[in-house]
Amino acid sequence: MDAELLHHPAIWLILGGIVMGFLRGAPRVLLSLSLPLVAAWLLWQIPEGIYGGVPFLDYLLDVLQVDRLGRLFALVFMLALFVGSVYAMGQRSRLEVPAAFVYGGAAVGAVLAGDWITLFLFWELMAIGSTLVIWAGGREAYPAAMRYLMVHLFGGVVFMAGITAHLVGGGSLSIEPLALEGVAHWLILAGVLINAGAFPFWSWIPDAYPRASWSGMVFLSAFTTKTAVYVLMRSFPGAEVLIPIGLLMAGYGLIYALIENTARRVLAYAIVNQVGFMIAGIGIGTEMALNGVAAHAFAHIVYKALLLMAIGAVIVQTGKRDCTDLGGLARQMPVTTGFAIFGALAMSAPLTAGFITKSLVLQAAADAHLTWVWLAMMVIAAGVFLAAGLKVVVFVFFGESRDLDAEEAPPSQRWGMRLLALTSLAVGCYPPLLYDLLPYPIDYQPYTGSHVVFQLQLLLATTVVFFLLRGHLVKMLGSLIDIDWFYRTLGPRWVKVMVYGVSIEIREVVLVLMRGIANLLGSLRRHYGTRGVLARTWPSGSMVMWVALLLMMYLALFYLS
Repeated sequence: MDAELLHHPAIWLILGGIVMGFLRGAPRVLLSLSLPLVAAWLLWQIPEGIYGGVPFLDYLLDVLQVDRLGRLFALVFMLALFVGSVYAMGQRSRLEVPAAFVYGGAAVGAVLAGDWITLFLFWELMAIGSTLVIWAGGREAYPAAMRYLMVHLFGGVVFMAGITAHLVGGGSLSIEPLALEGVAHWLILAGVLINAGAFPFWSWIPDAYPRASWSGMVFLSAFTTKTAVYVLMRSFPGAEVLIPIGLLMAGYGLIYALIENTARRVLAYAIVNQVGFMIAGIGIGTEMALNGVAAHAFAHIVYKALLLMAIGAVIVQTGKRDCTDLGGLARQMPVTTGFAIFGALAMSAPLTAGFITKSLVLQAAADAHLTWVWLAMMVIAAGVFLAAGLKVVVFVFFGESRDLDAEEAPPSQRWGMRLLALTSLAVGCYPPLLYDLLPYPIDYQPYTGSHVVFQLQLLLATTVVFFLLRGHLVKMLGSLIDIDWFYRTLGPRWVKVMVYGVSIEIREVVLVLMRGIANLLGSLRRHYGTRGVLARTWPSGSMVMWVALLLMMYLALFYLS
């Protein structure tokens, strides 16, 4: 066993999360802030390579694989844990932050796994940790947590079935690009896409994430879907089927985000939208596209968490979640408003992380001459800024005043938002900070005159469209039936009807059988009961006569034969 495994950052995060569950007050806060920093330092000390030698059944597991791609994802996960811990200092739940560290540590372990079995073990631990984070949201979050767990356990079963079939068929234990040939690889793809929130299981994201606490959704937004994106990058780069799957996810998320009224559900649908954007980039499969996907996963974790922190602060101060119940908070919460505005701009505005990352994927589509994909991605980029940026910020902070009694977010929440805003600004102003961490060498300059002007024009046009259609958007606000309606509402109703109908048929059959059994028992009773014919006392002479008759019949049959 390699000595480097003792410094595996995922193990330290998971064990630290367990220990954290027994601590309170300052020791717990200190541990939550120091663990991600220690884990990041440990990761930087490990040279690139594969470390393993852990025996399991007939295999030796490569528990730790350090390369540029895995290091980038692990680092941004640690950043999310650190900033999330700062933001959640005021969280009273005794379960949430420890569960978040187990969850985040498992995500780090998954992106640093060197073989399929290790990946699967961390994959399932992620499901458990994230379920506990949702569960910590309170009594109303429990049903959503159970639905979330069922979806991910099902996805884990599909994923494991694919891995097993892959290994039994002679496939490599190492995580390598797979061709979509045979059932095994399609099962692996399906299992990963369930965690990514692809059709038809995408509704678990807007169902479960908004039910978490004001800080829980910040952790949830960072790990599960991005780990799935990472595994797709490892396993299926250039798989063309991912392009329509990703664009379908992006379009679906955009439409629902436009109509949804609950602010955090809007942002949850926007997660589906942006993960779809990344999956389409993986389908393009060039080095530029994969660099863009990795970079955009980093940027998305940062700006999405910033928006969720701003909305979480609003929920804490007002207790309201719907856009129509909020408005006019800019005067009462000016700092939070400023961070929300920056988070919206960070999706694609110059000098922010989103600007320098989305452009890589768009450039990859253009270089591959995928004109329709490029156009679709441009619409997606503009639409998500309108739906999850302008809509949330304007309706919540600048809409009609509701006379809500709100105060500015407490210092810990403001520091969490400040750290994310500074991260996005630093990366946006100096792209090499992120570009130098990408998996492939890159020679790209995002700040060309034409690109900056085009992006500013697109943002301006989107803003004009929003304010022209604002009145119509207000009328449209609500909640649409999502695809989970079929298995959450229609399915149980159909089962009840079927069970009730079948129960009637079963009851009639049982009644007929019971009547038949009663008749049979009555007949036996008449013949063999205490008063039955065969139970009576017969005279000896009669019995002798019957015996003689039977003997004569036997002799006659014997001689005749």
